[in-house]
Amino acid sequence: MIFDKRYSGVLMHPSSLPGKFGIGSLGNEAYKFVDWLFKSGQRVWQMLPLGPTDWSHSPYQSYSAFAGNPDLIDLDLLVQEGYLTTDSVANSPNFSAEKIDYRTVLPFRKKLLKTACKKFIASDGFNSQGYHHFWDQNWWWLESWSLFDACSTQLPCANWSEWEESLQLREEPTLESFYHKYKDSVLYSRFLQYLFFTQWFALKKYANEKGVSIFGDIPLYVAFNSSDVWSNQELFMLDKKRQPRFVGGVPPDYFSKTGQLWGNPLYDWHKMKHQGYAWWMARLHFNLRMFDLVRIDHFRGLESFWAIPYGEKTAVQGTWMKANGEEMLKLLQHQIGSLPIVAEDLGLITPEVDHLRKKFNLPGMKVLHFAFSSDADNTHLPHNFNSNFVAYTGTHDNNTTYGWLQSLNQDEKLKVQTYLGTETPDNWHLIRKATESVAQLVIIPMQDILGLAAIARMNRPGTTKGNWVWRMDPELLNATHGERLHEMTRIFGRCD
Repeated sequence: MIFDKRYSGVLMHPSSLPGKFGIGSLGNEAYKFVDWLFKSGQRVWQMLPLGPTDWSHSPYQSYSAFAGNPDLIDLDLLVQEGYLTTDSVANSPNFSAEKIDYRTVLPFRKKLLKTACKKFIASDGFNSQGYHHFWDQNWWWLESWSLFDACSTQLPCANWSEWEESLQLREEPTLESFYHKYKDSVLYSRFLQYLFFTQWFALKKYANEKGVSIFGDIPLYVAFNSSDVWSNQELFMLDKKRQPRFVGGVPPDYFSKTGQLWGNPLYDWHKMKHQGYAWWMARLHFNLRMFDLVRIDHFRGLESFWAIPYGEKTAVQGTWMKANGEEMLKLLQHQIGSLPIVAEDLGLITPEVDHLRKKFNLPGMKVLHFAFSSDADNTHLPHNFNSNFVAYTGTHDNNTTYGWLQSLNQDEKLKVQTYLGTETPDNWHLIRKATESVAQLVIIPMQDILGLAAIARMNRPGTTKGNWVWRMDPELLNATHGERLHEMTRIFGRCD
C-alpha cells in the first residue's frame, strides 16, 4: 500500500482552472487552487495527462509522452519575467468563463508565445544557466520532439508517416538538414518546453510545501502521430510501410456497445524486452519525477490488450494479446522499491489482471457511478471495498454526479435511494459515501463538489467533439464548498 494515512483530494485538470485568457494555466489560479485544497483539508490534486494534445484536445491523444502542453503555459508569469509586456496581454478577447473555445484561445496564445520567444532569443536566453540546466536534463527526448514538432508545423503533411521517406526513416543527413532548415521552429518548440517545465516544477514545489501531493496520469498508449512512434518505430507493431498493423481500444463495455476504438499503435513487447524496457523505464521515471503519484490508465493493457486490425471502423473485432507488464514492473520495482502507482482497473478485468495489480500491491479504483447496476455483490459498492483502493464518485469519463442521478432508470434510482438512505439523493450524499469508505484515498471531481449538471462533464467516451472544454467559473466556488468538504474529511479521518 502506498498510502500511510487516509487521504482525500480533488480531480481537476489545469485547463479547467479559471483565468482571463480562455483556458486554465499553471499560473496564479493554480496556486490559489492549491491554497483552496489545503484550506479544505484536501491533500491530493489529481489531474489528467499533461502532454501536448492533438486536434481533439484529448489529454489521452498526445504528440509526445514526455513534452508538456504549451496550452497550459501561464501568460501573466511571462509578463512578470519580462518576456511579454503588460500592454501585449491587456486587450485579450472576452473569453468564456465556462468552457474553452480552442478556435480563439490557441491563435491568441500562439501570437504571444512567439513574441515571448523572440524576446528570449534577443536576451540570449538559450545560453542562460537555467536553460542549459533544463537541456542537460531533457535533451534525450527534447531533441527529437522539437524537430518532430517543427516538421509537423512546417511541412504540408502534419503526420510523420506522410513525410519524405528519408525523414520517416530518420536518416542522419536528413535530420541534420531539417534541423537547419527549420531552426527557428525547433528553437521555438524548445523554448515552450523550457517555459512549461519551469512553471510546472515551481507549482509542484509550492503544492508539496503546502502538503498537497500531485497525482498524475499516464496513458498506456501513445498516439501514432507522435514523436515517440517516429523516434522508436521498432518498438511498435508497424508494417513495412510504417503503418499500424493493429490499434488499441477496448471491446464493448459500459461506455459503448461497439467498444472504444482509440486508434493508438500497439507495443511490440518482444522488442521492448530485447531493449530492457528502456523506453518504458524512461517514461515511468520521468513521470515519477513530475508527480508524487501516478495512475496508469488502462492498466489491464499491461497484462493483455485488445488488438484491433488497422482499418476497422469499430472496436468489436479484435483479439486479446499478451503484454510483458509484470516483467517491466518488476524491473521498476527493483530500481525504486515501492511503486507509487495506481492501477486504473475499470471495465473487463480478468483474474490475471487482478493478480498483476496485487503482486505489486498497487491500489485499484472504485467508482460509485458503477455501483448500482447490479446487486449487493457489486464490487463498486463501498461495503465491498478494501482499503487498497482509490474511491471516486465518478471519473473524467463519467457524467457529473448530478447528471448521472438525472439519467438513472427507475430501478437504479430506487437502489441509490435505498443504499444512501434518502429519497432525494444528491451529489453530497455520494461524496459522503465515498469519503466514509475504507478506501485509503478518495478523489472527488470538482464538478461534483460544485453540484454541476451534465453539461459540465469532461469527456464522453466514444465521441470526439465537445470534450475537454469545461472550465470552473470562479463565481460558483464559495467558502461553503470548502468548509463542507473539510468537515466531511475531518469526520472520516482524512485530514492531518
